[in-house]
Amino acid sequence: MSLDLPSSGCRSTPVLKERGQREVFCGLTGIIWLHRKMQDAFFLVVGSRTCAHLLQAAAGVMIFAEPRFGTAILEEKDLAGLADANAELDREVGRLLARRPDIRQLFLVGSCPSEVIKLDLARAAERLNGQHAPHVRVYNYSGSGIETTFTQGEDACLEAMVPTLTTSTARELLIVGAMPDVVEDQCLALLAAMGIGPVRMLPAHRAGELPGVGPQTVFALVQPFLGETHAALQRRGARHLPAPFPFGEEGTTAWLRAIADEFGVPAHLFDAVTAAPRARAQKAVAAQAAELRGKSVFFFPDSQLEIPLARFLVRECGMTAIEVGTPYLHDAIVGPDLDLLPAGPVISEGQDVDKQLDRQRAAAPDLTVCGLGLANPLEAQGFTTKWAIELVFTPVHFYEQAGDLAGLFSRPLRRKAALRQEAIA
Repeated sequence: MSLDLPSSGCRSTPVLKERGQREVFCGLTGIIWLHRKMQDAFFLVVGSRTCAHLLQAAAGVMIFAEPRFGTAILEEKDLAGLADANAELDREVGRLLARRPDIRQLFLVGSCPSEVIKLDLARAAERLNGQHAPHVRVYNYSGSGIETTFTQGEDACLEAMVPTLTTSTARELLIVGAMPDVVEDQCLALLAAMGIGPVRMLPAHRAGELPGVGPQTVFALVQPFLGETHAALQRRGARHLPAPFPFGEEGTTAWLRAIADEFGVPAHLFDAVTAAPRARAQKAVAAQAAELRGKSVFFFPDSQLEIPLARFLVRECGMTAIEVGTPYLHDAIVGPDLDLLPAGPVISEGQDVDKQLDRQRAAAPDLTVCGLGLANPLEAQGFTTKWAIELVFTPVHFYEQAGDLAGLFSRPLRRKAALRQEAIA
C-alpha cells in the first residue's frame, strides 16, 4: 500500500551551506510547551533574571500562579565564584521538592550564564538523583541560545530522557515530539481506528506513562527538529519510520500511511478512516489557498520546520518557494519532504544573515518567513513577513489543523492588501 508520490524533488539539490552571523532565539522557550505537556514535571532554569523574565513573558503567566517552571537565579557572587553554586542549587531544589510533592520529574536546564561559568549540571543532576530518587527523577539539558536554535530545547530535553527509559521487547509504535493535547488526541484516534496499537508517546503526560524502548520499537517523529533524540533512540535499538511530516492533508496522509504500511493496515481500512478528515482538510486548505496561490515565499532559517512547511505551501497552496533556509538539514529526517518539494528553490543550511538578507531583498518575495528579530525591520522596508515562532506555538499538525496552518500564511497577505485599500481610500 504505497503512496503514489513523485520521485523527483529537492533531495539531490546542492545545499548552500553558510556559517556566519546568525539570528537565533533562546532554547529556553521550549519549556513553554513542554511544561504544559508533562503534568508532573518541573523545569528549573539555572540562569539569570533575564531568563526568568523571558519565561514569564513568553508563557503569559505570573510566577505566583505556581507554573511548572522556575528560575534558580545566578547572582553576581555566583558568577564571580564567591559562592558555592552547587550547594545553593541543592538547597533550592530541596525547598522546591518539599513545597511541591507532586513533582516526579525535575529538569535542570542550563542557560547562557550557567554555561559561561561552567556549572556542571550533569553532575548536579546525578548528585540530586541520589538524594531524591526514587520519588523524583532528575534530568539535565541545555537551553542555552549561544549555539542553538530555539526548538533545540525540546530536542535536548527528550534526548536526556531516552537513556533512562526502560528496555522493552514489545513491538510498539512510539510517537516522538510534543503536541497540544487536542492534536495528540486526533492522532491517537486515527491510529486506533486503523487498529494500530499499543501507541506510546514521548514526552508522556506523566512519569508513570513513559515508554519502554528496544529493538522492537518503531518510532515516528512529529517534529523535524528532533535530530539528537532520533539518534538517541536509534542507539537504544529503535527503528525510525521515515515519512513526510503531518502538515497539511498530503503530509498527514503520507505520515499515516508510512505507519499503516509498517503495521499491515489494509488499504480499504486506511481509506475508510482517512477519507472524511482528508476531505475536510482539503476544503479548509482550499479556502485559504486562494490568497496564497501564485505568490512567492522566502524562508529564513529559524525553527527547522522550514522544509516540510515549504513542501506544504508549494504543493497544497500553490506558492513558489524562492529559498528554503533551515538551521540544520538532517536528510534522514526531512528527506521525504525534500523528495516532495519540487526542484527550483535554493536550499540553504546554516546562516550568514547579511548575505541572506541581500538575497531576500533581491528576490522581493510576496511573503518572508523569519524570526522576530528580522520581521520588524523587513516590514519597515515594505516586505510582508510571518513570524516563524508562531508556527511552533500554534496547533498545526494533522488534518483538522490544515486550514489553520494555511491561514497562518494567508493572514499577513490579507492584512497587507487591506492596508493598501485603506491607504487608497
